[in-house]
Amino acid sequence: MGYKMTTRTVCLIGFLLASTTASAQPSGHKVANLEIKILSTMLADEGFGEWGFAALVEVDGRRILFDTGANEDTVQRNLKVMGLDLSDVEMVILSHNHADHTTGLLTLRRQFAAKTPRALSKVYAGTGILWPRITPSGQFDDRVARIKRDFEATGGSFIDVAKPIEILPGVWLTGPVPRIHPERNWSNVGKVRTAAGDVEDTVPEDMTLVFQTDKGLVYLFGCGHAGVINTLAHARMTIDPSPVKAVIGGLHLFAASDQHLAWTAAQLKSFGVQQLVGAHCTGIESVYRIRDLVGLTRDTCMVGAVGASYSLTKGITAGRIAK
Repeated sequence: MGYKMTTRTVCLIGFLLASTTASAQPSGHKVANLEIKILSTMLADEGFGEWGFAALVEVDGRRILFDTGANEDTVQRNLKVMGLDLSDVEMVILSHNHADHTTGLLTLRRQFAAKTPRALSKVYAGTGILWPRITPSGQFDDRVARIKRDFEATGGSFIDVAKPIEILPGVWLTGPVPRIHPERNWSNVGKVRTAAGDVEDTVPEDMTLVFQTDKGLVYLFGCGHAGVINTLAHARMTIDPSPVKAVIGGLHLFAASDQHLAWTAAQLKSFGVQQLVGAHCTGIESVYRIRDLVGLTRDTCMVGAVGASYSLTKGITAGRIAK
């Protein structure tokens, strides 16, 4: 698989680095306590599975909801099964536009805001998430813009993320990711309406959550439409050059060719990835192939299931079905 960096790409990266460096004031903090629990994905050891993704993050005494699932009530139902409450969670991250990551937002906001008005009141979303999509049949779709309108009617707010930003000490959002390598980790359907006109929908707003720890960087992906390797490279240049401790979430590799998987695995190995939980659109076969190619083990690389978790101290705790 040939991957070349064009002059245009180099210029774009240089501009992004310059603008990021000029405005960012990193805290220098290293996250000491981190746990990520999967609330929505296809496999379910407890609760209900779906083609979607959501995860609850607990980091140094703060909690964040990352994505909200594909159906209005899946995360809500799984929270009940797990005995979890989101009343003290203020921040929500939407990794990208797709319905399998955004549909549960209003249901959850309305449920928990009834008890605590600030619950789930602050949504971070990458630039482009509100851009209308044009379906292959030519239909106009502004679904996320409508979600935003209804969400703001509850007293909540959307925060646009155009570049890397530290949202809590040691906790970063990548913002939209430059596509250095043509990983093309998206479905080749539909267009997105931009200021430059209707162009191929490459999911330009796709972004990832990054945690700086003394053990290395931990990444939480929704779908990885920007490409897992593009994302790791972007974070290395703009956030932290440390090795990668863990990669968690959806990587959109379920339909990847053997050649693509081999290249991805080689790159992950070069980044020093020590642990991987492949959930949602990563694909079961892809997880096992990457495990073998990177040289990981059954304890350090697993398929993610509802209820599975990752922590700095315990590593991966998989459900029975994913062991």
